[in-house]
Amino acid sequence: MAAGYAEILRARHAMRLLTGTLVGRLPNATAAIAIVLFIRDEGGTYSLAGALAAVYGVANAIGQPVLGRLVDLRGQPKVQLPAAVLSGLAMTVFAFAGTGSLPLAYGAVAAAGLFTPPLEGGLRALWPSVLAREEQVHTAYAMDAIAQEVMFTVGPLLVTVCVSLWSAQAALIVLNVIGVVGALSVVVSKPSRAWRSAPREAHWLGALRSPGLLVLLGAFLFIGLALGSITVAGVSYADGNGGDAVYGWMMAALGLGALVGGTVYGARQWSGAPEARLRWLVALLALFYVPLVLMPGPVPMVALTALAGVFLAPCIACAFIVVDRHAPQGTVTEAFSWLVTTFTVGASVGTAVAGPVVEWAGTRAGFAVPAVTGAVALLVLLATGRVLAPPRTSGRVALSSENDPNRAVEPRFSSGDRA
Repeated sequence: MAAGYAEILRARHAMRLLTGTLVGRLPNATAAIAIVLFIRDEGGTYSLAGALAAVYGVANAIGQPVLGRLVDLRGQPKVQLPAAVLSGLAMTVFAFAGTGSLPLAYGAVAAAGLFTPPLEGGLRALWPSVLAREEQVHTAYAMDAIAQEVMFTVGPLLVTVCVSLWSAQAALIVLNVIGVVGALSVVVSKPSRAWRSAPREAHWLGALRSPGLLVLLGAFLFIGLALGSITVAGVSYADGNGGDAVYGWMMAALGLGALVGGTVYGARQWSGAPEARLRWLVALLALFYVPLVLMPGPVPMVALTALAGVFLAPCIACAFIVVDRHAPQGTVTEAFSWLVTTFTVGASVGTAVAGPVVEWAGTRAGFAVPAVTGAVALLVLLATGRVLAPPRTSGRVALSSENDPNRAVEPRFSSGDRA
C-alpha cells in the first residue's frame, strides 16, 4: 500500500504541489467551521452563522468555475495567486468588522468565497504532466483525496486551537495568511508555470455541455449538503456534550474516517467502470450516515462520526476519474472546479438548512439530514444510469499537458476558437 503512494511522492515536484495545494486550500476547508465559531463568539445565532457560511459557499460556487475557466485560458500563476490574496484580504475585513454591520459582513464573506483560488482543480490538471503512467495518475487522485482528509482532520483542530489560544477572529486571519503562502508555493513551481490547457471548442457552456458531468454534479450537490449539515448539527450536539473540544474531535474524526477509507481505496487498482463503482460508494456513504441520529455519549459519537466519513474520500477520488472520462476537451480545470464548487454549494446549503432544523426540531433532526440527502444522491445516480454510462472512448488519462481523455468536440466550431 505504501509503495504505490511513495512512488508518486518521489516524482519531481509532486510533494511540493500536493503540500502547497493542501495548505492553500486550508482557508476554504475550514471556512464553515471558523465562521460558525466566530459568529457564536460575536453573540450571533446559529441561523446567522449558517447564513453567512452559506453566502461564502454560494460565492465560492460562482467563483470556482469562473476562475477555473480563466486558468484554462490564461494559465495558473496569473489567476491563482491574485485570487488567493483577494480572498484572504476579504476574510480579514470580515474578521475585524464582525457583525456590527451585517451588509459589510455578508459582502466580505461573499468576496472571500468568490476569489477562493481553484487550487484543487489546478492540482488535478497538473498530475498528468508530473507523473509518468496512467495508473499513477489514478492513484494520485486517491492520494490527493486522502491528503485532503488529513487537512480536514487537522483543520478543525487547528481552528479550535487558535480559538482556545487567541480568539475566533485570530483563527480567521491566521488561516487565510497560511492559505496565501500555500498558493504562492504552487504557482511559482515549474509545472504550474509551464502548464497550458489544450485548445478548447468555443461554447458558452464550457464543461457543462457534458450530460454525464451534469449528472455527477447533481449527485454531489446532495453529498455536499450531507457534509455541511453535519457541521452545524455537530456544533449543537457539542454544546450539550462537552463544548468546543468535542466538536473539534467530531470534525477531526470525520476527516480521519475519510483518510482511512481513501487510503484503502487508493491502495489497489479497481476493475470495471468507475461510474458503476461510484454508485456503490455513494450507497455505502449514505448508509453510514444513518447511525449519527442515535446521538450517544461523546466518545461513541466521535467513533460514529469517523465511520460516517469512511466512504467520503473514495467517492471523491472515483468522481474525479469519472470527470476525466466525461469532460469536453480544453475544460479540465473548469470541469474539476465545477465538481468542487458543486460540492461546496451543497455543503453551504447544508449549513443553511441544518441551522433552522436544529433550532426548530432539535439536534437529532439535524443529524437526520445527511442520511436523507445521501440517499437522494444515490437516487440521482440510479435514475440517470444511461446518461452516466461509460463513454465510448477508452477513458484513459492523457499523459500530456492536460488531463482530458474524452476529447469531446462541439460541432460547428473550429478547434482554434477558445471560450
